[in-house]
Amino acid sequence: MAKARKSRPFDAAKYLDSDEAVCEYISEALLTCDVNMITHAIGVAAKARGMTQIAEHAGLSRESLYKALSGDGNPQFETIFRVLTALGLRLRAEPATESKQAA
Repeated sequence: MAKARKSRPFDAAKYLDSDEAVCEYISEALLTCDVNMITHAIGVAAKARGMTQIAEHAGLSRESLYKALSGDGNPQFETIFRVLTALGLRLRAEPATESKQAA
């Protein structure tokens, strides 16, 4: 009888190994318009870069950052903005639908 293999939870942070990967990951989360998904994605990106380093750059304690970006957290916009800045990202607005105006 074959021995059953134990699986480990998927950890997206292992794959966020470049600025472009982090940017794309968070951008995709933003497209969901799901606040919990967006907060989780930012937390995963912070974990990938090193939570302590991101917390220091954001001017927050590591513990408060973990709490804010956890599933139970409800971070202020300022916290999200500071973490994104610490990740080297910026927010940008664009139209939700493409304009049908002639070029």
